[in-house]
Amino acid sequence: MYFKRKAYDKLKNWKFNHASHYAIMLEGARRVGKSTIAKTFAENEYKSYILIDFSIASNDIISCFDDINHLDMFFLRLQAVTGITLYEHDSVIIFDEVQLFPKARQAIKHLVKDGRYHYIETGSLISIKKNVKDILIPSEEMKIQVYPMDYEEFCDAIKNNYSLIKQLYDMKKSIGQEVNRKLMRDLRIYMAVGGMPQAVEAYVNGSNFASIDHIKRQIINLYEEDFKKIDPSGKMSALYHSIPSQLAKDQRKYRISSAIGKRVTGKEEELLFDLLDSKTVLPCYNSTDPRVSLSSTKDFDSYKLYLADTGLFVTLMFIDRPIVENEIYAKLLSDKLPTNLGFLYENLMAQILSSMDRELYYHTWEKTNSTHYYEVDFLISKGTKISAIEVKSSGLGKYESINEFSKKYSQHVLNRYVFSQKDYHQKEGIQFMPMYFAMFI
Repeated sequence: MYFKRKAYDKLKNWKFNHASHYAIMLEGARRVGKSTIAKTFAENEYKSYILIDFSIASNDIISCFDDINHLDMFFLRLQAVTGITLYEHDSVIIFDEVQLFPKARQAIKHLVKDGRYHYIETGSLISIKKNVKDILIPSEEMKIQVYPMDYEEFCDAIKNNYSLIKQLYDMKKSIGQEVNRKLMRDLRIYMAVGGMPQAVEAYVNGSNFASIDHIKRQIINLYEEDFKKIDPSGKMSALYHSIPSQLAKDQRKYRISSAIGKRVTGKEEELLFDLLDSKTVLPCYNSTDPRVSLSSTKDFDSYKLYLADTGLFVTLMFIDRPIVENEIYAKLLSDKLPTNLGFLYENLMAQILSSMDRELYYHTWEKTNSTHYYEVDFLISKGTKISAIEVKSSGLGKYESINEFSKKYSQHVLNRYVFSQKDYHQKEGIQFMPMYFAMFI
């Protein structure tokens, strides 16, 4: 089953504006749909294509790259081995899972310069040492980040009217308790299923949540296998598994030592960068002075980690059980889980902002004459202005931090948002919004 994906439109832009000078790399976590997007695009937009999957490529295919300095021979051998005819300026060659054969990635420079065909690469764990060792990274390579399916893509897959939500957002008015409750339940379905195409396909086909949870566990197991190949000690896996518990504790920042239970060395910090490169997690950095610039004032020693997919987050929360029962999902969908799920909604907000190609930032600062601190969950910038975002599970509670932030940076604040499950309203300059409006701010 193929779902409409936004990366497809980005590939179109690349083909018509950049493909004569650059190959395109679809980069992202395993199982987010990179290969399917590339293959579907090639089928629809070119006269012919050759797909080389380096996870299963035969020796005959691999040996073709021995002739990369003689491109006429390279293309002839490739067509002979695959049985596919290439047409100049109307064929594309896909290097799938290119991280498994770095030599092919290095060849991109010569292939693009040759100009006869277009090139799409897909990859995960693209930048870790063993996948770039001894090769020259081609400058003739553009990148598209492929994320798990966002809420718009999910709504399209399940035939929900996403444009209606946008219309409601544009009104900036309360929509009523019954409609809000229905739209929040729809969003919680997305939180439970997540955006991994396999899980979405299972939901579309009518599978129960136990079956969907099994699929998500298989994906997490796949990630675990990747982590162990990089780090047999299991520390990288521990970093990943620690994310829900550290967010639940509402800590000021992610602590590697809490995950691995020992003093942190340079080796553990290097594993963190490998984890980030896997694209399975999202870093959110503390901006030390939002007045200047979010990117130039990010503190690399003070950050939080979120999972790239909130559906996987739900499964990881209950990974200690053999399988997450339908009962737990039923309670999640009806908002009756016996725990404060603010951190789950935080993860959803992180996923939403990242899917719009935004870096994630938050801000903390000390309270006067106190050991406590203020914290704004997320910051987004527009021009020289900053909008502050707080995320609540219930919509109840105090908004001290966001108010104090507004006072401290009054000349720089554009908007203040509090996202929760409650209907839209405004109060004291704060816009209170339901979570399904987050995609439009």
